[in-house]
Amino acid sequence: MEEKKYETKDRNRLLISFLKGSLHYFVISVICIILVTLLDLVTPRVISFTVDSVIGDKVTDISRSVTRFLAPFLGTEASNVPQVMRADLRLVALLVIIIALFSVTFRYLFNVFNSKGAEKLVKTIRDSLYRHIEMLPLSWHTENKTGDIIQRCTSDVETVKQFVAEQLTSLFKIILLIVLSITFMANINPMLTVFASLFFPVLILISLLFRKKFDVMFKEVDEEEGLLQAITQENLTGVRVVRAFGREEYERDRFEKQNMKFKSCWDNLSVLMASFWTVGDLLAILQGLTVVAIGSYLGVKGELTAGEFIAFNTYNNMIIWPVRQLGRVISQLSRANIALDRINYIMSAEPEKDIENAAKPDMNKDIVFDHVTFSYPGSSEKVLDDVSFTIKAGSTVGILGSTGSGKSTLMFLLLRLYELPDGNGSITIGGVDIRDIDRFYLRENVGLVLQEPYLFSKTIGENIGIGVENATDDRIRKAAETSSLLDTIKEFKKGFNTAVGERGVTLSGGQKQRTAIAQIVIRNTPVQIFDDSLSAVDTETDAKIRDALSKESADTTRLIIAHRLTTLMSADNIIVFENGKVCEEGTHRELLDKGGIYKKIFDIQTEGRED
Repeated sequence: MEEKKYETKDRNRLLISFLKGSLHYFVISVICIILVTLLDLVTPRVISFTVDSVIGDKVTDISRSVTRFLAPFLGTEASNVPQVMRADLRLVALLVIIIALFSVTFRYLFNVFNSKGAEKLVKTIRDSLYRHIEMLPLSWHTENKTGDIIQRCTSDVETVKQFVAEQLTSLFKIILLIVLSITFMANINPMLTVFASLFFPVLILISLLFRKKFDVMFKEVDEEEGLLQAITQENLTGVRVVRAFGREEYERDRFEKQNMKFKSCWDNLSVLMASFWTVGDLLAILQGLTVVAIGSYLGVKGELTAGEFIAFNTYNNMIIWPVRQLGRVISQLSRANIALDRINYIMSAEPEKDIENAAKPDMNKDIVFDHVTFSYPGSSEKVLDDVSFTIKAGSTVGILGSTGSGKSTLMFLLLRLYELPDGNGSITIGGVDIRDIDRFYLRENVGLVLQEPYLFSKTIGENIGIGVENATDDRIRKAAETSSLLDTIKEFKKGFNTAVGERGVTLSGGQKQRTAIAQIVIRNTPVQIFDDSLSAVDTETDAKIRDALSKESADTTRLIIAHRLTTLMSADNIIVFENGKVCEEGTHRELLDKGGIYKKIFDIQTEGRED
């Protein structure tokens, strides 16, 4: 998976698009946390006023500002406020309680709205990712591991959520707290403020230096986690294959090896983070000791009152953590940037698009492959080389060829799961190039049954009716009967309500194929493709299903890809592929008379006896 380095403006644009619908929650939470911060900044002033002017009798700048604020509420002159409160100390307690109640209320509102905004943000990101991933071409999915995609849609989304909800919203509090605290500290004692502030740039500089290392290590951790998830997903999905081939120990060793690499990455990151926080702790302790030492000296000299020293030290303790937290925000920004880049890798992938006013022609028309040449993306090898043939409307066409001869590629191109490049021939339906046909309309009218069908973890009845909205029980039952599945379902204890398990694990290969055939029968599409989808049933059931399909809808155009000639013998036309080219074409009898590849395969499968 080749990663792209995105610019800051790309990340910002992506994040802003995700914030639609949740931004107002975060705005309210920011307002609440700002109010909490202002109330927290008031508390030291109240303590200083109480110590100096209520308990003591000194008048300071802080006490003047507090008395001016409280005078209207107490109904007295500002100069009389200390005496009034000294006479009834319950007023001091009441003031503290009122401040605490407002602080608790706004803190509660912050948590509520911040949580709502965070969950709404996560929902928006996941919805956007899921919608976009569903519209990406098949070639993109084949190039990217499912486990890694899942990791980007879960862990990386959670990382973005934590940064926005926990770091970005607190950034406003941090900045406000730092600015106002330093301002208040400077009003108390400018010289002591200078000594206290000397440590702050050093803390921020250290955070910036560590950030570069965090960038590299967080990216490495995410990549290793993606590989670990991919291994887990592959093994859980293919557990039967692993067990059947006795590969449990090999896969366990592979998982443990990758898990050890993931652990090692986290160990290295933990050491780096421990170093970062230890350096920060050391500087914070030195800064606190410096303030205490110089403040004590100024207090002995009479340049700082006890209340002012308490207020200054309180502001200093309040500010040292936000300064360190600002460094944490910077370090967490690295991880958030990595997560946004990994999400942007998905969101910037080009989805499938139709031309404007795409056509929706009648699909009961001839299908023509005209000089089609195709190579898969990233490969120069021609899977199809100058292929031309016509499929008459309402006919049944059989396609025969060895593995890798390009049979399935024809179907992928017809469904536009892979796009046929300009200049590589054309595929038309009723004379309309499929590149000009609405993609959803095309796939809605062309049904495909694969050799290894994918069944969802639902009941067998729900799987049959999955392609039809509000499918009735009668239609589901009729489709099961046409696909020779009804008798099998009757043997199940819960009938159509039998759960098939993940990927249809509880069904046999033939039962899964017949379930997939029932899916296409119930849709009743004008064009039906069977890509070796009768390989897991016996010849008698094979013939029974083909006969039932012919009676079900005689005017349907059918393409049957198979290796078993008994499946193809009754087709109106049989096309034989070899090395990506059409080497023979005709009816069963005509191809036998030609004595070519078809005749040789027929002789091998029947030992020279025509059935």
